[in-house]
Amino acid sequence: MSVVSRRGLAGLLTLFGLHTAQAAGLDVGQPAPGFTLNDQAGNSVRLDDYRGRWVVLYFYPKDDTPGCTTEACNFRDDLPTLRKMNVQILGVSLDDSASHAQFAEKYRLPFPLLTDGTGEVTRRYESLTSFGPFKFAKRQTFLIDPEGRIAKIYRDVKASTHSREIQQDLKALLQSPGT
Repeated sequence: MSVVSRRGLAGLLTLFGLHTAQAAGLDVGQPAPGFTLNDQAGNSVRLDDYRGRWVVLYFYPKDDTPGCTTEACNFRDDLPTLRKMNVQILGVSLDDSASHAQFAEKYRLPFPLLTDGTGEVTRRYESLTSFGPFKFAKRQTFLIDPEGRIAKIYRDVKASTHSREIQQDLKALLQSPGT
C-alpha cells in the first residue's frame, strides 16, 4: 500500500472514529509514564527533561493530514499564550523523524514532534490503535503537571478547538487552590 493510501486510510479511520476499545489504566493524579523518544531532528527527548513545567503531550495519527495539521498549527499559533503559562508542547506519532522534520518545516512547528516507531510509548498512554496491519496513534492528549502527574486526559479531541480547550482548562487549574 502506498504512503498516500496509508495516510488516507489513517485519516478516514480518524474521521469516522474507528478506534480500539479504550483501556482504563491511566487516570488523573497518576504519575505520567516516563519515556525517551527522538524528535524530528534526531535528538533524544525525555519527559523528565520538562519537570517543573506543564506538558501538553498530544498523540496524533499521521503527519501532514488535515486534522493533524489543524491541531499542530493551532498549538503553534497559541504557543505564545501557552508559554506564558509555562507549557511545553510535545507531539507524538508513529511516523519517523524524516516525516516529522518535513511536517515541522512545512508548517513552521516550533515544538518537538516525537517518533514512537515501535508504538510502545503510545501503547503505554493507551493511545495505540490499529486497523488490520496498520498501527497509528489515536488523537488524544495528556496534560501533565510540573510534578510529572497527569492533570487531565482528553480522549475525545476536536482538532480545531483543542488548543483553546487546553488553555481554558489550564487557566482553571492554575487558579485552583494547591496548584
